[in-house]
Amino acid sequence: MPTTVASSRVAEAAGHARNNGARAGAQAGLDVLLTDAAVGRGTRRFIQPRAIAALGSGVARHPRSAVRRAGALGTELARVAAGRSQQAPALGDRRFAEQAWEKNLLLRRLMQSYLALGETVDGVISDAHLDWQTERRARFAAGNVLDALAPTNFPWSNPAVLRAIIDEGGANLVRGAKRFAADASWPPRLPQSVDTDGFQVGANLAATRGSVVLRTEVFELIQYRPTTAEVREVPLLFVPPTINKYYILDLAPGRSLVEYLVASGQQVFIVSWRNPDEGQAHFDLDTYADAALEARQAVADITGQRAVHINAACSGGIITAGALGHRAAETGLDDVASLTLFVCALDNERAGTVGALTSREAAAAAVAESARRGYLDGQALAGVFAWLRPNDLVWNYVVNNYLLGRKPPAFDVLYWNQDAVRLAAGLHRDFVRLALDNSLTRAGALEVLGSPVDLQRIELDSYIVAGLRDHIVPWQNAYRSTQLLGGETRFVLSTSGHIQALVNPPAPDSRSSYRVAAEHPSDPQAFLDQSAKLPGSWWPDYMQWLQQRSGELRAAPKKLGGNGHRALGKAPGTYVLAS
Repeated sequence: MPTTVASSRVAEAAGHARNNGARAGAQAGLDVLLTDAAVGRGTRRFIQPRAIAALGSGVARHPRSAVRRAGALGTELARVAAGRSQQAPALGDRRFAEQAWEKNLLLRRLMQSYLALGETVDGVISDAHLDWQTERRARFAAGNVLDALAPTNFPWSNPAVLRAIIDEGGANLVRGAKRFAADASWPPRLPQSVDTDGFQVGANLAATRGSVVLRTEVFELIQYRPTTAEVREVPLLFVPPTINKYYILDLAPGRSLVEYLVASGQQVFIVSWRNPDEGQAHFDLDTYADAALEARQAVADITGQRAVHINAACSGGIITAGALGHRAAETGLDDVASLTLFVCALDNERAGTVGALTSREAAAAAVAESARRGYLDGQALAGVFAWLRPNDLVWNYVVNNYLLGRKPPAFDVLYWNQDAVRLAAGLHRDFVRLALDNSLTRAGALEVLGSPVDLQRIELDSYIVAGLRDHIVPWQNAYRSTQLLGGETRFVLSTSGHIQALVNPPAPDSRSSYRVAAEHPSDPQAFLDQSAKLPGSWWPDYMQWLQQRSGELRAAPKKLGGNGHRALGKAPGTYVLAS
């Protein structure tokens, strides 16, 4: 579908906005990212006029609660001044890790006053008795303002910065000013989060040996070279997200899930999506679903195995669910051995804080903007992502880079995160509409490749991984896939966030843990209550689950490719290197 035709869908999207206002809660974290990135609304999330007005109205309806909160704040501030307050930062709040915040009388009182104010604002919002969406919007806006006003963000009230100014005679602020000027001159105009000098894709990232065995207009297919004398019969195909590059699954040596599975004797393939530009504006959900099925067929041809495991992450999981729904309706799923979903929400009902932040009108405007350009810019997407976690991804680096004048850290996950890609306008449109309508949850509500999708007909063994602290895909939404899919499901809840849930290598000193349960009740909280918490990484659990479904061992292939698919070049291929 050319760009001009994609633009014609905007009126249809606006029609959905008018006709489906009652389903305002069915909005996804992915949706708000895609909406805000298209229309440049990253920092505007600080301002929520409707939510603020609703909050004011709610406070006016409960004046006694507001008076009680104000009185409690006054009492707590008096305790702070007298040195009797018990206010303390939450565990894991790195902003106040300096000992001076505890030992210095002035700084401790400043910190406790700030924490008391935040506690009061939180209580006022609770007392207003707002609806779910408005409450999340108000809490998000208020939280962002409070984060921005934290005493750690100012040179005169941050002990580490004051010490650096004295020790270096202010040279740290001079270096920081230069870094600020450089960062402000390029989108997304945020502090640099990673020192990029030490990383190279294909050298110390995406370094597992393999070859590109298929290249199409949409993707490259990489086959990894076995490192064991024997391999399991049934191969595994990774379908990564379309809004990031694939190598989060093949990060650094020792931190690569691909490397780990290859070393366990698994035959592993991965899709590397093309980085689209205006010439690929017509790439839509059908385009990518068809590409996933084409990659599966190539894996089957190369390995001589009819059935293939499919592992899909985040937006790749949405694409794969649609593709398999099409196959289930048309030919059946005998050629798919199992389905794995990583941090993927097929059900977007009340999808956390970010799910409450957009509107259908904003979504229609976002679709129109990406249709005009032909794609959604990856740097804009990175900016929106940062403002969803401002303490970790903005203010932390404001202090480090600008106030302390230090280089950002050299961290592989952060390098991957800033290695942004574009999203084709057609897929952007389909993702936004799918999220707003929550259509994967209703049999036949979504058509993929001309077939109505019913997830219950995907009767496969499935392995689903979610992150307990995931702010993009709330684990409860990922969990609800256990109720949507047919077949037997194993749900694994990592104690990490969106990315660290995946980059979770086994290590003797690992502080990781995960939860599993024998049953999967409809209520996510019931699962949490009955689940067992196991120490360490979930990777060995997944490896064992795969091996039980991967057939017998056989001699590892001596060459990559075969059966009409020749090796076209070494991994990581060419598409992942395109900017």
